[in-house]
Amino acid sequence: MLQRSSALQVMVATPSATAGQGGVDRVMATLKHQLEQEGRSDIQARFLPSRGPGSVWLSPFYALGFCLRMIAARLRGKVDVVHINLSSFGSTYRKLVIASCARALVIPYVLHLHGAEYQAFWHEDAGLLGMCIRQMFEHANQVIVLGQVWRDFIARRAPGAANKITIIPNATAAPTLPHQGGGNSVHILFLGRIGDRKGVPQLGEALHRIRDMPGWRATIAGDGAVDAARAKAVELGLADRVSIPGWVGPDTVAQLIASADILVLPSFAENLPVSVIEGMAAGLAVVATPVGAVEDIIVDGETGLLVPPGDVDALTQALTRLVETPELRSRLGSNAMAVHRDRLDLAPFAKAIRDVWLSASR
Repeated sequence: MLQRSSALQVMVATPSATAGQGGVDRVMATLKHQLEQEGRSDIQARFLPSRGPGSVWLSPFYALGFCLRMIAARLRGKVDVVHINLSSFGSTYRKLVIASCARALVIPYVLHLHGAEYQAFWHEDAGLLGMCIRQMFEHANQVIVLGQVWRDFIARRAPGAANKITIIPNATAAPTLPHQGGGNSVHILFLGRIGDRKGVPQLGEALHRIRDMPGWRATIAGDGAVDAARAKAVELGLADRVSIPGWVGPDTVAQLIASADILVLPSFAENLPVSVIEGMAAGLAVVATPVGAVEDIIVDGETGLLVPPGDVDALTQALTRLVETPELRSRLGSNAMAVHRDRLDLAPFAKAIRDVWLSASR
């Protein structure tokens, strides 16, 4: 019989082993940092790539490499739980292989669902793929989702997993930079992939409608359709009011958040966006859409403003109210910060993940 180490050994499958800039890697990087800060000796977690950087054509080799490491760790008695971060399309195809390998090795595994469009991806008539996904969930020892809407979805599509689902919302650290805001010019900030799913065209139109209102500026930061967004800003006459720097690193993100007053994310689909949680952590007034698990953390009129996806009129009105009403910005930001400190900070997040690992290992 293989001898188990005194510490719980966890292998975490994440796209780029926390080195990537995607949402999953960022969440796992914060988890890794928190575990290291706590200096716990009862749990040892290794974060390993399952997709890797660069071309997607190389991703199968990373998935295979994860499986080979899992086999080697099993033979050495160095793995007790596998934590599998899951999103749509290629992520699911790779994780089906990893989960099957874990089952063959009799290693308990945890599925952690992140994909914003998983409901559309895993639709009712998904056929053989849908059956394989259902089995992957039902054979998991534990399932982590980011909000109630995702718990209901998984319980409906994989009834055998219903009693193994735990809701753990994403989390972020409290900001290290003091919040200064935009001063005399209210700073509206968007952080995320620039494109249709995040509602950037609608945001551009809303900003165009308030271009003659004084006292605001905006930053739209992220990768994606950057050149198209810049061209559209020029077309809409917003070049002198809206900055589009493209992708920015963590230090610049922290500076942007510290200088912002409003965080806006008018997405059509999300799971639970990290940028909204970052905005809440800094006490920004958040404007978002009620998609995914956003309504689990944003209560309209209390901790932020919610507008229907694609509704430019409602988005324009929300931004106008916040630019013109500093008291409203302050109240929403303070309430949002309180929610972050209570529910969305790193310490409770890491504890909840640890509890799931321990439960899966029993």
